Amino acid sequence: MKKITNPILPGYHPDPSILRVGDDYYIATSTFEWFPGVQIHHSKDMINWRLLTYPLTRSSQLNMIGNIDSGGVWAPALSYSEKDGLFYLIFTDVKSRTGAFKDTHNYLVTAQNIEGPWSEPVYLNSSGFDPSLYHEEDGTKWLVNMIWDFRKGTNSFAGIALQQYSPEEKKLVGPIRNIFKGSNIGLTEAPHLYKRNGYYYLLTAEGGTWYTHAVTVARSTSLFGPYEIDPANPILTSNQEDLSELQKAGHGSLVETQTGEWYMAHLCGRPVVDKKCILGRETALQKCYWTDDDWLRVEGGPHPQTEVEAPNLEEHPFDPENNYDDFSEDTLKKYWNSLRRPFTEDWVSLTERPGYLRLTGGESMQSTHYQSLLARRLENFHADIETEVEISPDHFQQMAGLIVYYDTDDYVYLRVTHHEELGKCLGIIESKYGKYDELLDNDIPLNASSVKLKATIDNQWLQFFYTEFENEWKEIGGKIDIGHLSDDDADYIRFTGTFVGVCSQDLSGQKKPSFFRYFHYKER
Repeated sequence: MKKITNPILPGYHPDPSILRVGDDYYIATSTFEWFPGVQIHHSKDMINWRLLTYPLTRSSQLNMIGNIDSGGVWAPALSYSEKDGLFYLIFTDVKSRTGAFKDTHNYLVTAQNIEGPWSEPVYLNSSGFDPSLYHEEDGTKWLVNMIWDFRKGTNSFAGIALQQYSPEEKKLVGPIRNIFKGSNIGLTEAPHLYKRNGYYYLLTAEGGTWYTHAVTVARSTSLFGPYEIDPANPILTSNQEDLSELQKAGHGSLVETQTGEWYMAHLCGRPVVDKKCILGRETALQKCYWTDDDWLRVEGGPHPQTEVEAPNLEEHPFDPENNYDDFSEDTLKKYWNSLRRPFTEDWVSLTERPGYLRLTGGESMQSTHYQSLLARRLENFHADIETEVEISPDHFQQMAGLIVYYDTDDYVYLRVTHHEELGKCLGIIESKYGKYDELLDNDIPLNASSVKLKATIDNQWLQFFYTEFENEWKEIGGKIDIGHLSDDDADYIRFTGTFVGVCSQDLSGQKKPSFFRYFHYKER
């Protein structure tokens, strides 16, 4: 019997929205402040998945300059209308999220082909986040999203709003209805609507995005409610007694296969130590079934399984993207991401010096505007990351190197810079909970025009290495605890995951370039 091994999308791939069109399966996931916006993975068998495309590739679709950490794109919802012949993608661009208020703007883009081109965005509303579009049998379209209530003494998660969307007018029309106030679990969000056997099913996430996260169900014979809460809720939640299993299970969406089997995509996390998930929230699949009285159940539930029976489909593997990038192509590999801004020649280039990646020195690692940082997801607990950088810094405000990054508060950076006495030199910068530190007593002088840099990651431990003149690797500094590079190790809620990559800064504003000869990510 073929098996699905969870998580199917390891590393930072949260808030999955799953969709089948014909024989093709797609999953859209949140990207937050990372650009391009929204990852869409593709599968033919639900066992093997590949990163297919990003719908939001232009600043006109998604302008995140200045967006806060863990802002940007939340909870994309992917759907398809056979009557229109269009893919629909709904997403939230979060501008503020701490304190009483949340500025959450919801948009819609469409495409005839899943790989694009995707349209310019249509603004929908800002009443809350986690929007989703339901296509009724009569062709009407209905938006649902959670409602955010900022007032003192109220339930901030105030219910699920329903309003009709008019494709002709490209806006929401008609009355706004609060169709569901949630169960006693609370923190009701991430609504998706489905219809089966005369019932409308409202699938929601409850319990918050922490270890108490859950998937709950309510149903009604009318789109407008009232919705009856499933007496067995939650239908999916993690077993907190066993941290070796998938944790944080929640934020689900459903798909029916060509052969009538049902599956739920959901987010999860895998802690490495002290409930710290350095890879971020990941995507898993669970097989589902329907009871005789038309309630949805997760096989083996309510706890998620790491191995799940695969659907009765022909297996369809894909060739993986090459994890060794020699920057010989004129376009970036799909796994590369930047912070908040698109790939433009003014700061990133593969053509200025063929065979090299050029990064123009940008703003600091603390910036939410114009960082020159190119990174990919950390997808394994044990990995080696290696690069070679060439830079000729004139003073200490110019830097470039290898970075292990969570957000502007938390990162570790092996960087080449200039010191007045040492000249060109190598050192380690750490930001932990927003506090800056330098981990070496003295930076190490460098003599070669370029230097190779390496990071080894083993669970929560990071060790840096370097070499000049093709010599053997030398350790630099001691082992560094990177448990703080996680959602769970901060005094405020955050939602992304650890990235590894290269970056370049010029805090003088002179835009000193740096050149990277290769980047190698190797799972161990």
